[in-house]
Amino acid sequence: MKKSRVAILYFIPLTAMAFFVIWPLWFMVMGSLMPLDELNITIGPALTSAEGYSIWPILPTWPTLQPLVALLLDTPQFFVMFWNTFRLVIPSVVGQLIFGAPAAWALSRFRFRGRKIIATIYISLMLMPFQVTMVPNFLVIDRLGLMNNIWAVILPFAFSAFPVFIMMRGFDAIPRALMEAANIDGAGHLRIFFYVGLPLGVPSILAALVLGFLEIWGAIEQPMTFLNDPSTWPLSLFLPQIVAEELGLAMVASLLMLMPAALFFFFGQKYLELGIQSTGVKE
Repeated sequence: MKKSRVAILYFIPLTAMAFFVIWPLWFMVMGSLMPLDELNITIGPALTSAEGYSIWPILPTWPTLQPLVALLLDTPQFFVMFWNTFRLVIPSVVGQLIFGAPAAWALSRFRFRGRKIIATIYISLMLMPFQVTMVPNFLVIDRLGLMNNIWAVILPFAFSAFPVFIMMRGFDAIPRALMEAANIDGAGHLRIFFYVGLPLGVPSILAALVLGFLEIWGAIEQPMTFLNDPSTWPLSLFLPQIVAEELGLAMVASLLMLMPAALFFFFGQKYLELGIQSTGVKE
């Protein structure tokens, strides 16, 4: 009896928290099925200058796919920005793997003068928001002649410090005795990295890539700062361009933008959990 009461005490607040988490997604899905006149009546007063009170119904009165059709058939710039997002995200994530994994391995396994200083600099850069590093990044990118070029956004993400920190903590969990055994067998540093470090560090590497994908997919400030041509904008800059009179279009666009990130997180959740667990294990 006591256990059932404890279970109920846990169930009620957890259910309430789950409701608040699920509600925005339900809000978005139902909004994408509402006709424009119903959207204007229910939430229009909250988003426009119209008078009245906003009330959000649980289900649409007359479900329709008209906003989805309008987005897919009458909004070609949506597809342009959708593929621009993939053009930005995929090279950035690949760059984090190519440049981040060797850097994390070196900081984790090599002992050299200044190692702790470099690791501290990486952690400091990881903690700095984009607003702090925006001016130095702008000056470097402008000097390289990459302004208004998609590589102006890709390169800073590819050399991001956060993936290095996650991978480094994962490499720290690899037993040093295993590396010593490989070294005795005649394996060099590169061979140990490719045949021991990368296979055993897969959880932390994939965790870093999942987090990197989610960060880059929804990035707004970096593209807004470095990209002036709307034809190069990612999807994150498309949503602010939708006017308040196109509420249905905004709901559908938000839902479609959420889907790739949600799917990537869903399929990478296991590796994300394993990576986080490995970062807390020390030899």
